[in-house]
Amino acid sequence: MGAGGERMFLVLLAYFGGVLTILSPCILPVLPFVFARSDQPFRKSGLPLLAGMCITFAVVASLATVGGGWAVRANQFGRIAALVLFALFGLTLLFSSLADRLSRPLVRLGNRLSKNSDSGASVLNSFLLGIGTGLLWAPCAGPILGLILTGAALQGASARTALLLLSYAAGAATSLAVALLAGGRLFAAMKRGLGVEEWIRRALGVAVLAAVAAVAFGLDRGVLTRLSLASTGNLEQRLLDRFHPPKPIVITQTIDVSDSAKPDLSGATAWINSQPLTFASLRGKVVLVDFWTYSCINCLRTLPYIKAWNEKYKDSGLVIIGVHTPEFPFEKDEANVRKAVKDLGITYPVPMDNNYKIWRSFNNEYWPADYFIDATGAVRFHHFGEGAYDESEKQIRTLLEEANHTPLPQTATTIAASGTEAAADPNDVQSPETYVGYARAQNFASPGGFNEDDPQNYRTPAALSLNQWALAGKWKDEDQVATSLAAGDSISYRFHARDLHLVLGPGENGKPIRFRVTLDGQAPGANHGVDTDAEGYGEVTEDRLYQLIRQQGSIHDRTFRIEFLVPGVRAYSFTFG
Repeated sequence: MGAGGERMFLVLLAYFGGVLTILSPCILPVLPFVFARSDQPFRKSGLPLLAGMCITFAVVASLATVGGGWAVRANQFGRIAALVLFALFGLTLLFSSLADRLSRPLVRLGNRLSKNSDSGASVLNSFLLGIGTGLLWAPCAGPILGLILTGAALQGASARTALLLLSYAAGAATSLAVALLAGGRLFAAMKRGLGVEEWIRRALGVAVLAAVAAVAFGLDRGVLTRLSLASTGNLEQRLLDRFHPPKPIVITQTIDVSDSAKPDLSGATAWINSQPLTFASLRGKVVLVDFWTYSCINCLRTLPYIKAWNEKYKDSGLVIIGVHTPEFPFEKDEANVRKAVKDLGITYPVPMDNNYKIWRSFNNEYWPADYFIDATGAVRFHHFGEGAYDESEKQIRTLLEEANHTPLPQTATTIAASGTEAAADPNDVQSPETYVGYARAQNFASPGGFNEDDPQNYRTPAALSLNQWALAGKWKDEDQVATSLAAGDSISYRFHARDLHLVLGPGENGKPIRFRVTLDGQAPGANHGVDTDAEGYGEVTEDRLYQLIRQQGSIHDRTFRIEFLVPGVRAYSFTFG
């Protein structure tokens, strides 16, 4: 599929994702508000409601791409305002006298706006309800909207992002319009057949108030999710995997940077092991730009090869630049990165790309990602992910021989990596990278789901299926991280892989946090990782990736559990190898 075709497909996929959103469990509380107005003319009631919903949805989603945490907090206040609005609306359905009193200001406003006061009031009222619907609808995002927002966060807001958000909002509006039109026919038929208009109004009022209570108490995230048979997350994810799979590893493709990427090193917030460099100053050198971050297990496993190439070819004109682009907040701390660079034995230049400026200048999307630049400054090849080290070294040698006009000695590079840097066993890895923060979490199995951003007592179910995980004890789960609030809190994971890693931090006070891990309820013994002993004990002393399990012998499904003996630990993500 060409670039134009892929863009068109993503627009259609975003639209279809918006259509599917109406089937999401957390949309269920919104539907009574929709059907409560379905007996009114679509042009004067339905269209203003849809307009208000779409505008609010697009604004909230757009703010999320550029505003970060403050926009999320602002949306929480918006949700509260929306709940108050809908509660008032539900009361007006129950009590006609209240509806008359509340409608008088709208009628007066309508008189000023239009000759037809009833029409003006209805339009404005519907538009206000549409704004409330958008505030409640916006958080009900599946993987497709998550892909759009993640891309915008990493690569910046753009016309492409705006188009995808507009397509998603249009899809949501389409499904809502269908509900309005279908609901109107159903509503009219019920009135003709039963003659119980007032009873229907009051029943809808009760439904609206019940829906407000469900949203206010978080039942839309918990009970409704479990009761609903129409969750669309898995369907959306399968669509993404089927039609927008991860880009394949590309080694020998020449990249034309004239119309796309404009490689630039000027956006670094700090430089480690070097003064600031520019591609102009590096002209005549062969440059390997390696995007990495120090808690990324895939990046750590490529490091032995990157360091070996640096030692082997630096005297022949190779310059390696390890662009450290953070994934988690603690990776933006310069002291943390400097310590990691020292501990990992990295001696080549490391610019800190905290603002993703270098990342965006390459149009990069991956950790790790390697870009091979020839002596003229052109990006000649790239490679994403682990592996293909022989091919990558061959590209380095080719570019150096071109630059030096002389062949290099044929000597093989041998690597004997250990610990977290040891290569993964791909034949036995059946568990995916799993985030503990709710924003990107999958396969979370604790009953009731997440209580987002608020403390919650969680428990582990009696049994976990493969790749399911659960919290137990008192935790506060946030966008990217879960924080333990009590001694004895634990995390369990049913996994299939040789190695299990977990990115952890010691908490705000920085004091070490003691923990113990088990495999199938027993001490790991010989299966312990480099950061645990045979009894399973270890200590979180800094923000980094910890190798907790390295299995010996045959690999099969195992249940992992880590218990923290004191509160305060911060858990970010599981990775496997």
